[in-house]
Amino acid sequence: MNIIVNTLNQTLVFAIPLLIVALGGMFSERSGVINIALEGIMIGGAFVGVFFIYLMETNGVAMNPQLLLVLALLIAGLFGALFSLLHAFAAINLKADQTISGTAINMLAPGLGLFLAKLIFNGNSSVPFENLFRIHEIPVLSQIPFIGPILFKGVYITTYLGIAILIISAIFLYKTKSGLRLRACGENPQAADAAGINVYKYRYIGVLLSGFLGGMGGLIYIIPISSVFNSDVGGYGFLALAILIFGNWQPYRIAAASLFFGIMKTLAYTYTTIPVLISLGLPSVVYKLIPYIATLILLAFTSKNSAAPKASGIPYDKSKR
Repeated sequence: MNIIVNTLNQTLVFAIPLLIVALGGMFSERSGVINIALEGIMIGGAFVGVFFIYLMETNGVAMNPQLLLVLALLIAGLFGALFSLLHAFAAINLKADQTISGTAINMLAPGLGLFLAKLIFNGNSSVPFENLFRIHEIPVLSQIPFIGPILFKGVYITTYLGIAILIISAIFLYKTKSGLRLRACGENPQAADAAGINVYKYRYIGVLLSGFLGGMGGLIYIIPISSVFNSDVGGYGFLALAILIFGNWQPYRIAAASLFFGIMKTLAYTYTTIPVLISLGLPSVVYKLIPYIATLILLAFTSKNSAAPKASGIPYDKSKR
């Protein structure tokens, strides 16, 4: 039982950032703009968020660790939104190829992060911080059988934030007028424009939401696994795109896909604590490849049934309506 509980607890560490970033990609693509710049946006958001934490800690600012983390997440998200404006302007106003625009941001972010780190830290490419954000235990709730140890012991506040973002995203997308209009811009922008909807405005909203969640997701990815940031998020931005497709651009299916990948990732890193996996005697590299191989196999079998927004990736020119 302890093995199962520990595995599920660790699963959330890997699944939550993937969920948040994939939901960000969903908003962008639902509005009609493909955002493969999620990797670069994650790196940018993580760099700014970690640097903010570093400044607060080194200057001796007395602050509750959870409040500090929340402020850092907001700053990371705001930077991600601002950074995504580069992609939005190129894709929406300049009608540029959205794949090329996103790729340019993915190339810019790690290089810029390493350059700034070396400039600030005298040649050191890493941004250090002290990780004081883990919640050891939440009284009463942690005593709930099975669920308590998973959700309320050894967790981060980002777990609850991820669940909240999932619920809010589903409500916004399917239960509000703005969500309906955003989806209309990604399915049939000509019809949306004819109905009086500002297609450019809602596509900007979609990309900005994508950038905000992507920036937050970058910091959420780094916090539980390291105490330094090297302008690298382990390809999570690209994995989020795969999860987005596997989740069929729907919030709760994206959540399920994120949990699946999280479990695979957890098994890859904690196989030494699972007797059945140890007995197989496979090299460690095989276990580390499992999450990616499993994702590729699932995509191969499910991508044919995926229903991407019809106008996603197609620039909209109002003058040709």
